[in-house]
Amino acid sequence: MHELVQKAIQGDTDAFLGLMEANSLSMYKVARGILRNDDDVADAIQDTILTCFEKLHTLKRAEYFKTWLIRILINECSQILRHYKKVSPLERLPETPRQDSSLAEFEFKEMLGQVDEKYRVILVLYYEQGFKIAEIAELLEVKENTVKTRLARAREQIRCAYFQEIPEKGGILDERTHTAG
Repeated sequence: MHELVQKAIQGDTDAFLGLMEANSLSMYKVARGILRNDDDVADAIQDTILTCFEKLHTLKRAEYFKTWLIRILINECSQILRHYKKVSPLERLPETPRQDSSLAEFEFKEMLGQVDEKYRVILVLYYEQGFKIAEIAELLEVKENTVKTRLARAREQIRCAYFQEIPEKGGILDERTHTAG
């Protein structure tokens, strides 16, 4: 991979295409986890590839290529999300559901839908892409403790949704306080 990055930096377009192909699944999974709409995912990936091609010469260390690529992708996804925040919810069209390749992928996507946007990217990077907390902190340009906190809060939101618990200001209500009746 290191050699491929070096060749791409020197202007070898075949090497660049090889890098994009090698990272395409990772880019898709990260973008899909953040955006949840295949059209937006395609736009984010396309813009990321273009930006990478134009800015590849700015990459300082070839071994950080994937981290650099994913950071650009996250920025592109954030831009798309900011655009949607400006657009009225009535103008958004629901995405037509498509069949997933496995039950685990479906469950993971459903789980992502249960958490706030700022936690989704951390879950995708940590569980799906296998990044370490320190790497995620570097990618998102936040402190490691922030990543740990967001990861814990995301898990808590998922647990609440799964067990249909009502969160309190200080945390989850004790299950013993819920009475059937």
